[in-house]
Amino acid sequence: MARKLRVEYPGAVYHVMNRGDRREPIFHDDADRQRFVSTLGEACGKTGWQVHALCLMPNHWEQNIMGRSGRRRWRSTPKGLWRKR
Repeated sequence: MARKLRVEYPGAVYHVMNRGDRREPIFHDDADRQRFVSTLGEACGKTGWQVHALCLMPNHWEQNIMGRSGRRRWRSTPKGLWRKR
């Protein structure tokens, strides 16, 4: 059964998270975490998101963001791209 659609409206705060495969680490050192925060900052600049909370753990990250409706489709692709370089 499909999950219900999220209620989206301007000014809503969303809890967003992502976890590594099989709970494997996605951050190996402080440089990894700094690149993630930098990439998130770029995404916020392009989308108008406001990060209200951010927590980076070795195997996952979580954040609370507020942004315009329909603009939350950043996902983790940018992190995957810089990890492969």
